[in-house]
Amino acid sequence: MTPAARRAAAPAPARAATHRPAGGPRRGGLLWHRDFRLLWAGQTASAIGSNVTTVALPLVAVSVLDAGTLQVAVLTAAAWLPWLLIGLPAGAWVDQLPRRPLMVGCDLISAALFVSIPVAAALDLLTVGHLLAVALGAGVARVFFETADQVYLPVLLRPDQLPEGNAKLQATQTASYVLGPGLAGLVAQLAGAVTALLLDALSFLVSAACLLRIRATEPPPARPAGAPSLRRQIADGLTFVARDPYLRVLTGYGAASNIGLVGYQAVLVVFLVRTVELPPGLVGAVVGAMSVGGVLGALLATTVSRRVGSARALLLAAALTGPPALFVPLARPGAGLLWPVLGGLLVSLGVAVGNVVKGAFRQAYTPHHLLGRVTVSMHLLNYGMIPLAALLAGTFGAALGPRTAIWLMTGWLAASPLLLLIGPLRRRRDLPAAPAYRPAHLPAEPVAPGR
Repeated sequence: MTPAARRAAAPAPARAATHRPAGGPRRGGLLWHRDFRLLWAGQTASAIGSNVTTVALPLVAVSVLDAGTLQVAVLTAAAWLPWLLIGLPAGAWVDQLPRRPLMVGCDLISAALFVSIPVAAALDLLTVGHLLAVALGAGVARVFFETADQVYLPVLLRPDQLPEGNAKLQATQTASYVLGPGLAGLVAQLAGAVTALLLDALSFLVSAACLLRIRATEPPPARPAGAPSLRRQIADGLTFVARDPYLRVLTGYGAASNIGLVGYQAVLVVFLVRTVELPPGLVGAVVGAMSVGGVLGALLATTVSRRVGSARALLLAAALTGPPALFVPLARPGAGLLWPVLGGLLVSLGVAVGNVVKGAFRQAYTPHHLLGRVTVSMHLLNYGMIPLAALLAGTFGAALGPRTAIWLMTGWLAASPLLLLIGPLRRRRDLPAAPAYRPAHLPAEPVAPGR
């Protein structure tokens, strides 16, 4: 959001008091913010571990348990299915719970789940069902962690710091897309794919330790007298998204693009191993190289948004996310590997820019006492499409072959940016600073001290 847009808009609702240094901005920005550094470090470690698992878990299924294309796709579906099953009530619960203890608990549960895989393998008890149970359990923990994280960041940072905070988090998240698969391929090559999953368990423990060291005191979640029922709280989040012209279109586009994006990624490892016939180490290298653009996109997102406008930055990001994906199914051994690397690089660049701009917009735009519910209402459709996309891609892969499945999924992804032209984005330079709609029965958000 540009300074001019903020001055022209009505004042944003007050946010909860935060722990922040006195005085104006310092050179280095949030690098001087101790609590943000801890949050950033923990999430970086966790992101690297999670992206090790993105490659290592399918490799375990394929190389250790000889799983088929559909079974590998079902693993991806299981990891995202909890967004459909518990996403909406989770958002309402997160709005009423202390977020940091909840996030620490999710980290510890996830660590225990991923440790169980090497233990089961050592005892010769590992099965595809075990992998599915771990993917599903870790997915439940992820629903609560990611929702709480979205609500917790505005507690640590002022609204004007959110774009920088989101950009830094997105930069390391996308850097983990490069480092994680590379580590997974290297460890799988040297010590086996099962061993690589221990890195993910360790990363969750690092994340928990960093969260526990944060000093900021989180204000207790607002629990007004006569609070509405869980059903009404869920409805408030859904209604807010459905009636807002910006959030509504962004949600629809996110769902459509995820069908193609996650669809081709769900069968990518099988495609590279069995169709292109790459060894595990090279699979990790290719998947990592495909994500290099995300690092650049996260670093440039705030600058691009400021220079061209936040609404235009989203349209530009969508254009990069769509058509370049058609390079991925052109993969061949040798020099032909440049095609998926180029396509993945451009796609990850667009995804990173879009995620930074959209994340900062949602956090600053949404009333804070609705943020958890609004976040999961959007994720319900965005992430809820992921298990369906994975199953669809797996079915196509089993029936038609992995390459054809990737062609179908990337073709869908290439067309999805057209959805952003339906709403008001195409007529604006910048996204608005505050919503025009607020549920009539909700009280105004209380003004917190120190803001």
